[in-house]
Amino acid sequence: MDQLTVDQLTVSIFPTRQQMGQAAANEAGACIRQLLTQQDEVNIIFAAAASQNEFLDALVLEPGIAWDRINAFHMDEYTGLPKDHPQRFGNFLFDRLFSKVPFKQVFYLNETGLDDAQECSRYSALLEAHRTDITCMGIGENTHLAFNDPHVADFNDPYLVKIIDLDEPCKQQQVHDGCFPSVGDVPPIAYTLTIPALLRAQYIFCMVPGANKAAAIKHTLMEEVSEKYPSTSLRTHPNARLYIDEDSARLIGEVTHTNSGIV
Repeated sequence: MDQLTVDQLTVSIFPTRQQMGQAAANEAGACIRQLLTQQDEVNIIFAAAASQNEFLDALVLEPGIAWDRINAFHMDEYTGLPKDHPQRFGNFLFDRLFSKVPFKQVFYLNETGLDDAQECSRYSALLEAHRTDITCMGIGENTHLAFNDPHVADFNDPYLVKIIDLDEPCKQQQVHDGCFPSVGDVPPIAYTLTIPALLRAQYIFCMVPGANKAAAIKHTLMEEVSEKYPSTSLRTHPNARLYIDEDSARLIGEVTHTNSGIV
Protein backbone atom coordinates (compact mmCIF):
# COMPACT_ATOMS: atom_id res chain seq x y z
CA MET A 1 0.00 0.00 0.00
CA ASP A 2 1.10 3.55 -0.81
CA GLN A 3 -0.23 6.47 1.16
CA LEU A 4 -0.15 10.21 0.63
CA THR A 5 -1.89 13.35 1.82
CA VAL A 6 -3.33 16.04 -0.43
CA ASP A 7 -4.40 19.08 1.57
CA GLN A 8 -6.39 17.42 4.40
CA LEU A 9 -7.31 14.28 2.45
CA THR A 10 -5.54 11.01 3.25
CA VAL A 11 -5.19 8.77 0.19
CA SER A 12 -4.41 5.04 0.35
CA ILE A 13 -3.53 3.11 -2.82
CA PHE A 14 -3.89 -0.69 -2.96
CA PRO A 15 -2.83 -3.23 -5.60
CA THR A 16 -6.38 -4.55 -6.08
CA ARG A 17 -9.93 -3.38 -5.49
CA GLN A 18 -10.48 -6.37 -3.19
CA GLN A 19 -7.64 -5.25 -0.92
CA MET A 20 -8.95 -1.69 -1.12
CA GLY A 21 -12.45 -2.70 -0.05
CA GLN A 22 -11.20 -4.87 2.78
CA ALA A 23 -8.92 -2.16 4.17
CA ALA A 24 -11.66 0.46 3.94
CA ALA A 25 -14.10 -1.84 5.76
CA ASN A 26 -11.54 -2.58 8.47
CA GLU A 27 -10.97 1.11 9.11
CA ALA A 28 -14.63 2.06 8.87
CA GLY A 29 -15.48 -0.79 11.21
CA ALA A 30 -12.93 0.42 13.74
CA CYS A 31 -14.39 3.92 13.51
CA ILE A 32 -17.93 2.62 14.05
CA ARG A 33 -16.88 0.55 17.06
CA GLN A 34 -15.10 3.53 18.59
CA LEU A 35 -18.10 5.81 18.12
CA LEU A 36 -20.35 3.21 19.73
CA THR A 37 -18.24 3.44 22.88
CA GLN A 38 -18.92 7.19 23.00
CA GLN A 39 -22.60 7.50 22.05
CA ASP A 40 -25.83 5.53 22.05
CA GLU A 41 -26.38 5.54 18.29
CA VAL A 42 -24.32 6.05 15.13
CA ASN A 43 -25.77 7.54 11.95
CA ILE A 44 -24.23 6.53 8.61
CA ILE A 45 -24.89 7.58 5.00
CA PHE A 46 -24.14 4.95 2.35
CA ALA A 47 -23.61 5.13 -1.41
CA ALA A 48 -25.20 2.70 -3.86
CA ALA A 49 -22.81 1.89 -6.70
CA ALA A 50 -20.74 -0.97 -8.07
CA SER A 51 -17.63 0.80 -6.76
CA GLN A 52 -18.85 0.06 -3.23
CA ASN A 53 -19.32 -3.70 -3.65
CA GLU A 54 -16.05 -4.90 -2.14
CA PHE A 55 -16.34 -2.45 0.73
CA LEU A 56 -19.94 -3.39 1.56
CA ASP A 57 -19.25 -7.12 1.29
CA ALA A 58 -16.41 -6.76 3.79
CA LEU A 59 -18.23 -4.36 6.09
CA VAL A 60 -21.08 -6.80 6.85
CA LEU A 61 -18.44 -9.25 8.09
CA GLU A 62 -16.76 -6.78 10.45
CA PRO A 63 -16.85 -8.21 13.97
CA GLY A 64 -18.12 -6.48 17.07
CA ILE A 65 -20.45 -3.92 15.47
CA ALA A 66 -23.75 -3.41 17.30
CA TRP A 67 -25.79 -2.82 14.16
CA ASP A 68 -28.96 -2.46 16.22
CA ARG A 69 -27.57 0.88 17.41
CA ILE A 70 -26.93 2.19 13.89
CA ASN A 71 -29.25 4.24 11.68
CA ALA A 72 -28.68 4.12 7.94
CA PHE A 73 -29.35 6.63 5.17
CA HIS A 74 -28.53 6.63 1.48
CA MET A 75 -27.37 9.60 -0.52
CA ASP A 76 -29.38 9.68 -3.73
CA GLU A 77 -32.32 8.14 -5.55
CA TYR A 78 -33.89 8.26 -8.98
CA THR A 79 -37.31 9.71 -9.67
CA GLY A 80 -39.79 8.06 -12.00
CA LEU A 81 -39.02 4.47 -10.98
CA PRO A 82 -41.52 2.28 -9.11
CA LYS A 83 -40.67 1.23 -5.57
CA ASP A 84 -39.69 -2.30 -6.62
CA HIS A 85 -37.49 -1.29 -9.58
CA PRO A 86 -34.14 -3.13 -9.37
CA GLN A 87 -32.14 0.00 -10.23
CA ARG A 88 -33.44 2.06 -7.34
CA PHE A 89 -30.53 2.77 -5.03
CA GLY A 90 -32.51 1.84 -1.94
CA ASN A 91 -33.06 -1.62 -3.40
CA PHE A 92 -29.36 -1.96 -4.27
CA LEU A 93 -28.42 -1.20 -0.67
CA PHE A 94 -31.12 -3.48 0.69
CA ASP A 95 -29.63 -6.38 -1.26
CA ARG A 96 -26.01 -5.54 -0.43
CA LEU A 97 -26.26 -4.28 3.13
CA PHE A 98 -29.56 -3.34 4.74
CA SER A 99 -30.97 -6.89 4.65
CA LYS A 100 -27.74 -8.49 5.88
CA VAL A 101 -27.31 -6.83 9.28
CA PRO A 102 -29.94 -5.70 11.84
CA PHE A 103 -29.87 -1.90 11.63
CA LYS A 104 -31.85 0.03 14.21
CA GLN A 105 -33.52 2.03 11.42
CA VAL A 106 -33.04 2.38 7.67
CA PHE A 107 -34.32 5.62 6.19
CA TYR A 108 -35.07 5.28 2.49
CA LEU A 109 -35.05 8.31 0.21
CA ASN A 110 -38.19 8.57 -1.96
CA GLU A 111 -39.39 5.43 -0.21
CA THR A 112 -42.86 5.41 -1.76
CA GLY A 113 -41.71 6.08 -5.31
CA LEU A 114 -44.29 8.88 -5.45
CA ASP A 115 -42.11 11.78 -6.55
CA ASP A 116 -42.83 14.90 -4.52
CA ALA A 117 -40.80 17.99 -3.72
CA GLN A 118 -41.91 17.57 -0.10
CA GLU A 119 -39.70 14.49 0.04
CA CYS A 120 -36.69 16.78 0.23
CA SER A 121 -38.10 18.38 3.38
CA ARG A 122 -38.98 15.01 4.92
CA TYR A 123 -35.54 13.52 4.37
CA SER A 124 -33.80 16.73 5.44
CA ALA A 125 -35.69 16.61 8.73
CA LEU A 126 -34.54 13.03 9.29
CA LEU A 127 -30.94 14.06 8.65
CA GLU A 128 -31.30 16.90 11.13
CA ALA A 129 -32.79 14.57 13.74
CA HIS A 130 -29.99 12.02 13.22
CA ARG A 131 -26.85 14.05 12.70
CA THR A 132 -24.43 12.21 10.44
CA ASP A 133 -21.42 10.55 12.04
CA ILE A 134 -19.99 8.75 8.98
CA THR A 135 -20.41 9.10 5.23
CA CYS A 136 -19.37 6.12 3.08
CA MET A 137 -19.20 7.19 -0.55
CA GLY A 138 -17.67 6.96 -3.99
CA ILE A 139 -16.76 9.46 -6.70
CA GLY A 140 -18.41 9.57 -10.11
CA GLU A 141 -16.66 9.56 -13.45
CA ASN A 142 -17.45 13.28 -13.72
CA THR A 143 -16.21 13.78 -10.11
CA HIS A 144 -19.73 13.98 -8.70
CA LEU A 145 -20.46 13.16 -5.07
CA ALA A 146 -23.88 11.52 -4.82
CA PHE A 147 -25.71 13.18 -7.73
CA ASN A 148 -24.01 16.54 -7.28
CA ASP A 149 -22.81 16.78 -10.88
CA PRO A 150 -20.60 19.79 -11.68
CA HIS A 151 -23.45 21.90 -13.03
CA VAL A 152 -25.52 21.57 -9.82
CA ALA A 153 -22.80 21.17 -7.16
CA ASP A 154 -22.71 23.93 -4.54
CA PHE A 155 -20.16 23.80 -1.74
CA ASN A 156 -22.32 26.27 0.21
CA ASP A 157 -25.68 24.75 -0.65
CA PRO A 158 -28.36 25.94 1.80
CA TYR A 159 -30.24 22.64 1.39
CA LEU A 160 -29.51 19.15 2.69
CA VAL A 161 -31.55 17.39 -0.01
CA LYS A 162 -32.60 18.65 -3.45
CA ILE A 163 -33.95 17.48 -6.79
CA ILE A 164 -31.51 17.81 -9.70
CA ASP A 165 -31.15 16.95 -13.38
CA LEU A 166 -28.37 14.53 -14.28
CA ASP A 167 -25.71 15.64 -16.75
CA GLU A 168 -24.82 13.49 -19.75
CA PRO A 169 -21.54 12.06 -18.32
CA CYS A 170 -23.45 10.97 -15.23
CA LYS A 171 -26.09 9.22 -17.32
CA GLN A 172 -23.36 7.56 -19.35
CA GLN A 173 -21.75 6.24 -16.18
CA GLN A 174 -25.00 4.50 -15.27
CA VAL A 175 -24.75 2.68 -18.62
CA HIS A 176 -21.04 1.88 -18.05
CA ASP A 177 -21.97 0.38 -14.68
CA GLY A 178 -24.55 -1.88 -16.32
CA CYS A 179 -27.49 -0.24 -14.56
CA PHE A 180 -29.34 0.69 -17.76
CA PRO A 181 -29.03 -0.49 -21.37
CA SER A 182 -28.77 3.01 -22.85
CA VAL A 183 -28.53 6.66 -21.84
CA GLY A 184 -32.14 7.14 -22.88
CA ASP A 185 -33.24 4.65 -20.24
CA VAL A 186 -31.59 6.56 -17.37
CA PRO A 187 -34.07 8.69 -15.40
CA PRO A 188 -33.04 12.32 -16.01
CA ILE A 189 -34.17 13.65 -12.63
CA ALA A 190 -33.10 12.47 -9.18
CA TYR A 191 -32.92 13.32 -5.51
CA THR A 192 -29.51 13.94 -3.98
CA LEU A 193 -28.04 14.84 -0.64
CA THR A 194 -26.04 18.02 -1.17
CA ILE A 195 -22.31 18.51 -0.72
CA PRO A 196 -22.74 20.11 2.74
CA ALA A 197 -25.03 17.26 3.81
CA LEU A 198 -22.40 14.69 2.86
CA LEU A 199 -19.40 16.55 4.24
CA ARG A 200 -20.83 17.48 7.61
CA ALA A 201 -20.19 13.91 8.79
CA GLN A 202 -17.47 13.55 11.40
CA TYR A 203 -15.71 10.94 9.25
CA ILE A 204 -15.72 10.17 5.52
CA PHE A 205 -14.65 6.92 3.88
CA CYS A 206 -14.50 7.19 0.09
CA MET A 207 -13.89 4.08 -2.06
CA VAL A 208 -13.07 4.59 -5.75
CA PRO A 209 -11.64 1.60 -7.67
CA GLY A 210 -11.40 0.93 -11.39
CA ALA A 211 -9.75 2.30 -14.52
CA ASN A 212 -12.92 4.17 -15.47
CA LYS A 213 -12.38 6.37 -12.39
CA ALA A 214 -8.74 7.23 -13.14
CA ALA A 215 -9.50 10.64 -14.65
CA ALA A 216 -11.82 11.48 -11.76
CA ILE A 217 -9.12 10.61 -9.23
CA LYS A 218 -6.60 12.76 -11.11
CA HIS A 219 -9.00 15.71 -11.04
CA THR A 220 -9.87 15.11 -7.38
CA LEU A 221 -6.26 15.26 -6.28
CA MET A 222 -4.63 17.62 -8.75
CA GLU A 223 -7.16 20.33 -9.68
CA GLU A 224 -8.03 23.42 -7.66
CA VAL A 225 -10.82 22.92 -5.16
CA SER A 226 -13.97 24.09 -6.92
CA GLU A 227 -17.46 23.04 -7.96
CA LYS A 228 -16.09 22.31 -11.44
CA TYR A 229 -14.78 19.12 -9.83
CA PRO A 230 -17.13 18.43 -6.89
CA SER A 231 -14.97 15.69 -5.39
CA THR A 232 -12.16 18.19 -4.72
CA SER A 233 -14.27 19.26 -1.73
CA LEU A 234 -13.05 16.12 0.06
CA ARG A 235 -9.66 17.80 0.42
CA THR A 236 -11.21 20.35 2.80
CA HIS A 237 -12.51 17.75 5.28
CA PRO A 238 -10.36 17.07 8.39
CA ASN A 239 -11.27 13.37 8.66
CA ALA A 240 -11.70 12.14 5.09
CA ARG A 241 -9.96 9.08 3.70
CA LEU A 242 -9.83 8.11 0.02
CA TYR A 243 -9.23 4.46 -0.92
CA ILE A 244 -8.19 3.69 -4.50
CA ASP A 245 -6.65 0.79 -6.40
CA GLU A 246 -3.82 0.77 -8.92
CA ASP A 247 -6.29 1.09 -11.79
CA SER A 248 -7.94 4.24 -10.50
CA ALA A 249 -4.57 5.67 -9.41
CA ARG A 250 -2.84 5.22 -12.75
CA LEU A 251 -3.03 8.88 -13.87
CA ILE A 252 -1.81 10.61 -10.72
CA GLY A 253 1.86 10.06 -11.42
CA GLU A 254 4.56 9.26 -8.93
CA VAL A 255 3.44 9.42 -5.32
CA THR A 256 5.36 10.77 -2.36
CA HIS A 257 4.81 10.02 1.31
CA THR A 258 4.97 13.64 2.43
CA ASN A 259 2.29 16.28 2.82
CA SER A 260 3.35 17.74 -0.50
CA GLY A 261 1.12 15.08 -2.05
CA ILE A 262 1.68 14.25 -5.73
CA VAL A 263 4.62 15.00 -8.00
